[in-house]
Amino acid sequence: MATFLFDKIIFGPVRSRRLGVSLGVNLLPNDAKICNFDCIYCECGWTTGATSSKLPARTQVRESMQKRFQQMRANDDALDVITFAGNGEPTIHPHFAEIIDDTIALRNEYFPHARIAVLSNSTMLHKPPVVEALKRVDQNILKLDSGFDATIQLLNQPKKPITVRQIIDHLKQFDGNFTLQTLFVRGTYNGKPVDNATPRELERWIEIVDELQPKDVMVYTIARDTPIDTLKKVPQAELESIAERVRALGIPVQVSC
Repeated sequence: MATFLFDKIIFGPVRSRRLGVSLGVNLLPNDAKICNFDCIYCECGWTTGATSSKLPARTQVRESMQKRFQQMRANDDALDVITFAGNGEPTIHPHFAEIIDDTIALRNEYFPHARIAVLSNSTMLHKPPVVEALKRVDQNILKLDSGFDATIQLLNQPKKPITVRQIIDHLKQFDGNFTLQTLFVRGTYNGKPVDNATPRELERWIEIVDELQPKDVMVYTIARDTPIDTLKKVPQAELESIAERVRALGIPVQVSC
């Protein structure tokens, strides 16, 4: 299906269904997706592992961001959030922590009321500099799509071994000061059923949410093209039902369809 790549370091601003007016930051190459997951629902397509380009240098990111901030301020453009996302997992960049520091300084200079958000798959939380950098941003949005290892393997296809328990233990480093994000989807992949919204899946997921006590939760489903055409949205009514179970724990929830 028609997946896409971000072709610039700084892209947008765009109106995000979850975050508002968002200026995107891509710390990966602009000609390939580089990630330690290979999620079957990713709008950027499959993780190739090969690229003709290098990761952008810290100086490139800073200069590109400053130039875009200057343009936006000259045009009196609105900005709600600076979002690290792009063509893969942003926290794998070797200078992620330093880039976050640069971003905080530039944000404070040009758009002091804007938030800084990072969308991460939670796989690099064994690295202290990554964790400390995420603690410095306004919204560290961290993924966990299932409470079962087998579902993570099928849905997210990690490139290196990782378990749900490892992810949970790493998320506990934030003492609840993070946003937990989960994408719910169903269908088939390579002839195998995919559904992380079954009663069994939800029961375990709710237990984990209760254990972690994040400051808030984002539940959503696919909204754009995916690499395969055998996946389906989870209907909004089901997402709202999931959200009510989280709210019963006293945790705010945002639902996006």
